[in-house]
Amino acid sequence: MEPHDTRRVFVAVDLTDDVRHGLAAHLDAALDGDRLPGSTPPPVNWHLTLRFLGKIGQGAYEGLLAQLDQADLGGPFDLQFGGLGAFPRPARATVLWLGTAGGTDELADLAIAVEEAAVRSGAMPEERPFHPHVTLGRIRPPRDVRPLIERVPPFPLSQRVEAITVFESHLGGAPAVYEILERFRLG
Repeated sequence: MEPHDTRRVFVAVDLTDDVRHGLAAHLDAALDGDRLPGSTPPPVNWHLTLRFLGKIGQGAYEGLLAQLDQADLGGPFDLQFGGLGAFPRPARATVLWLGTAGGTDELADLAIAVEEAAVRSGAMPEERPFHPHVTLGRIRPPRDVRPLIERVPPFPLSQRVEAITVFESHLGGAPAVYEILERFRLG
């Protein structure tokens, strides 16, 4: 049984409503009535994860907030989006994503600052390298999405990144519900 004071937490760059609506319209136009493959999160859940922490207790959560509050998160920057991609590879995709095309260095620096804060708060270091993306679908069983990636042009909108958001992920229903817990302004 789970302790009642645990939370399933991640830190992310939240997308603006304009970007969410624009991306939904962009995908609808490019797909011309077709659906994205797999299980697709609703636009309200689209974000760029900087660090997933998983289930943490209240003490670890408060430690994370204290470390993020003290961290040098850098200043605001403009983030440009790119085209679609897939993990582990487009020919046998299990995750379909939207990549970034600009502001990527600033995003990587931000992810490093968040990672350092997470480790200082007691989290184990992340083993996977940071790869900025917005998850658009989880595909089971894996499938070839190369034609889809070629079909959808790069997403032309951008957004100003002025804060990071700590979310709690509530599972148990489809889709998951992401609750905003805290925001930390950049700069």
